[in-house]
Amino acid sequence: MQPGMRRTNTALRVGLMGGTFDPPHYAHLEIADRALEKFDLDRVLFLPNGQPPHKPGHTVSPAEHRYLMTELACADHPCFFVSRLELDRPGPSYSVDTVRELKADLGAGAEIFFLVGIDSALEMATWYKPDELLAEATVVAAPRPGCDEAALLEALGPEKVSKLEKLPMPLFGHSSTEIRARVRAGLSVRYLLPPVVEAYILKEKLYRE
Repeated sequence: MQPGMRRTNTALRVGLMGGTFDPPHYAHLEIADRALEKFDLDRVLFLPNGQPPHKPGHTVSPAEHRYLMTELACADHPCFFVSRLELDRPGPSYSVDTVRELKADLGAGAEIFFLVGIDSALEMATWYKPDELLAEATVVAAPRPGCDEAALLEALGPEKVSKLEKLPMPLFGHSSTEIRARVRAGLSVRYLLPPVVEAYILKEKLYRE
């Protein structure tokens, strides 16, 4: 059974937040916390992935660094847990396979809320078996700058969009890409990510040329 996945007599409502988390930052944590409240979740499970199948050729930091940074980022929240499921699974990580495996582990009646940024949701049509994912889980899209309902409708069509839940929250413009670039340039990343994650990045000399 995965971390934070103790069965109870009541069916669990679990948020899943996948990503490279290279590094994890405050926007990731805010999305998870808002979803926890809005959808009355029991917990949110963060799943750092291996090589994302939708980003071929995209180089990510070693898995152990990303896993440990995510553990550090989630450590002070009693309802946040981190799983190695996708890191330890060989081959590409497909969301629908992860959802099915976790539902089987959680037991009958478990509800899964799959948390993504709206920028990722725009690419859903290119994902592996997106319709099956929508049938297995409630997909929750959080706002991102430059992405709106019109863009979703154009990318996915009205049928898929109607199955998405929207997560009201402030827009966060920063990203892992920006944080890596700022570290590489020797600029401050204060207020973009938890201090413990910043300290880990500096200690391990991540994101340097």
